[in-house]
Amino acid sequence: MKTKRVLLKLSGEALSSNDKSICSESLQSIVEEIKPVLSKGIELSIVVGAGNIWRGAGKEIDRVSADKMGMLATTINAIALSDILKANNIKSIILSASGVTNFCDTFSQQKAEEYLSKGYVVVFAGGTGNPFFTTDTTAALRASEIKADVILKATQVNGIYTADPKKNPSAIKYDKITYQEAIDKKLKIMDISAFLLCMENNIAIYVFDFHKKGNLLKMLTNQNIGTIVS
Repeated sequence: MKTKRVLLKLSGEALSSNDKSICSESLQSIVEEIKPVLSKGIELSIVVGAGNIWRGAGKEIDRVSADKMGMLATTINAIALSDILKANNIKSIILSASGVTNFCDTFSQQKAEEYLSKGYVVVFAGGTGNPFFTTDTTAALRASEIKADVILKATQVNGIYTADPKKNPSAIKYDKITYQEAIDKKLKIMDISAFLLCMENNIAIYVFDFHKKGNLLKMLTNQNIGTIVS
């Protein structure tokens, strides 16, 4: 695929290890995957989840409050990610939807596009700024706003399967699938709202194993790995 502007969707777990919610070695591994992509002149933005810190709560905490806590957790992850990029001499800026202006700038489409055009890695924090939306939907929304060519959905498996391949060894991998098929089959790789946004704005989603060294660059150099949703 020919790409100029990419949005990478990372889970919060990508920043963690078995005993640390945020692990410096995991952060450095992310940087090592990103460096070759930037050397190709690709404009990169990132949406990071919060699962390493916060996954919501039971009925004791209201859903709106729980989602606000999740937005704050994404900001913590974004700060860690942006700092490790800067430590590796990579220009980075955090733009947050939730308005925590003491920690990062507030998101706007214009700011994001300006920073991307200047070679910054733009890390989007704070979700959409509203409860009831996941960071998958945030990724689809931000990708639409910045006119990204593709969303790269980083996972721990090498694509989308008919079932969880870790639990069902007979699960079959899809090489390509349409947005509508993903919705109809109720595939859990992204939310329905994220699929619908990408379908409406014609943004392909590439699902791949981020934890295998070199896979990020392979996805952007037309090597046949992962699953394409388009």
